[in-house]
Amino acid sequence: MTSQSKQKSARMKVQNRQSRIVAEVRAHGKATVEHLATLTSASRETIRRDLTDLENLGKLQKFHGGAMLPRGFGEGAFRQRMTENVAAKISIAKTAAALFQAGETLFIDTGSTTLYFAEQLAEVRGLNIITNSTDVAMAISGGGQSSAYLLGGSFGHDNRQTVGTLTTAQINGFRAHHAVLTVGALDARSGAMDFDLEESQVARAMIAQSKSVTILADKAKFNALATFAVCPLNGFDRLVCDAPPPAELAQQLGAALEAAQVDVVVAT
Repeated sequence: MTSQSKQKSARMKVQNRQSRIVAEVRAHGKATVEHLATLTSASRETIRRDLTDLENLGKLQKFHGGAMLPRGFGEGAFRQRMTENVAAKISIAKTAAALFQAGETLFIDTGSTTLYFAEQLAEVRGLNIITNSTDVAMAISGGGQSSAYLLGGSFGHDNRQTVGTLTTAQINGFRAHHAVLTVGALDARSGAMDFDLEESQVARAMIAQSKSVTILADKAKFNALATFAVCPLNGFDRLVCDAPPPAELAQQLGAALEAAQVDVVVAT
């Protein structure tokens, strides 16, 4: 193995361990150094260094003997979503991040899965990321590999995003290779849906200004129902999910996706 390959392998080991630490803290609200050392098979000294690095990136907050969620890490529903289906969302995020390359411009909307995605995407060089999420913008800019552009508009403290007419107007000033979106629900009849009107408007504006659309959805979104339409099945190009559609939906949803020529990527 070359020196460069060894360095890359070492970086990947650190990134994987730190991702696991962040996921554990998000899932439980806090974690001790002792617990994290056991979980990752690392020394306590290594974990303490990891916690310092992650605190500097704003992903957690250290306390004596451990770490917890940083102050201001969302509120209410968004914070709850960040602790749900964590393993599935990380798996989707890692798989999706490998689908994009240097020189491309991406819209990324606000959501727990897209935040996990942005944290993985931060390791990709030379991207231009346009987002209405301050957390996504921080994840990309903190990686130091790509450029992040934060859309203005009416600011929501809960999920730290901008929405409204100012946001959609600014979206119309960009063109992107891809829009990468998270959704609240997905079925064969309505396609992608969201629970929030203003978030659905942002997603539709991003779709209109993009050459292709990638939807990130864990299996809990299949056959769910949300109030506001984002796009029909023939309105997006790729679905990245953690599992194929369940048996009771496989025929209906699978046939609809095939007819719409959607590329289904199942994360591993």
